[in-house]
Amino acid sequence: MRLATYNVEWFDKLFDDTGELSNDDLWSGRQDVTRAQQVDALMRVFKAVDADAYVLIEAPDDGRTRSTRVALENFSEAAGLRQSQALLGFSNNTQQEIALLYDPKVVRAKHDPRESGFAPRFDTELHLDLDQDAQGDRVEWSKPPLEIELESAGQTVRVIGVHAKSKAPYGAQTPEEATRISISNRRKQLAQCIWLRRRVEEHLSAGEPLIVAGDFNDGPGFDEFEKLFGRSGVEVVLGEAGKNCLYDPHATQALSSRFTMPTTSRFWLPHEGRYLQALLDYIMVSADLRKKAREWRIWHPFDDPFCFSDPVLRDALLTASDHFPVSLDLDLA
Repeated sequence: MRLATYNVEWFDKLFDDTGELSNDDLWSGRQDVTRAQQVDALMRVFKAVDADAYVLIEAPDDGRTRSTRVALENFSEAAGLRQSQALLGFSNNTQQEIALLYDPKVVRAKHDPRESGFAPRFDTELHLDLDQDAQGDRVEWSKPPLEIELESAGQTVRVIGVHAKSKAPYGAQTPEEATRISISNRRKQLAQCIWLRRRVEEHLSAGEPLIVAGDFNDGPGFDEFEKLFGRSGVEVVLGEAGKNCLYDPHATQALSSRFTMPTTSRFWLPHEGRYLQALLDYIMVSADLRKKAREWRIWHPFDDPFCFSDPVLRDALLTASDHFPVSLDLDLA
């Protein structure tokens, strides 16, 4: 089974309220990219990766007038993809849902949220003392993780799709305000990861094979504010050595070296006139699944030799999103 996670920047902007593709020459949500250009690029990328299931981050909006499932299944039909069914968990108010698009001939999937006193359901709230003032702070997910019971090749696997809090200081007017917002956002992101880690520990203690996949907006050594908190949110979710750890080779590489860090995203910085690359997207697995893992792959247009050697795919990856797909091949047979 091939599982992939893919953050598609403003996927929602490519659909009208009925879920039909807006495949025209108007601008998409991406800078200097039309909707037709982004649609064509996405179709090429999905066909190239050809995962049996995609954990989609920033999936189309779901609400009173829009349906994530309808939009994704219409996209699949228009692109001629075998991944013809979509699954949504808890919808949110950000127009950026977390969804699963999958091939029903290979995978069976259902939304299966869990809850306990230790780790409440992700569409509720958790109280943590974030600023060490002996008072509980309310923690919420703006994008509640998608909890999936997934079956393939006769084996059941738990999958959690994640889009953690962004730490970018949006709206800051001064350097001081940017610092304050960045620290506040990192605190919230870390709290979300602590909550997620609690759910991870419950699954691992129960001996359930587990995959955590998505965009953490974070990574080891991601920014200078990490020193204030001692570790990154990614490290929190992975766990401490020898204690029910999850594994992702790209996170391991980033933790062991600051000089050869892989990257999964590419953002234009207009005030600096350059691109910033970052490792934000992960597929973490439990120890039992690590033994079945055959290949993790970042579909990076420049760093992956196959992607770089194919000019059409390379350009499609750059046009489709500011993130690149990450895939994992598992031998579940």
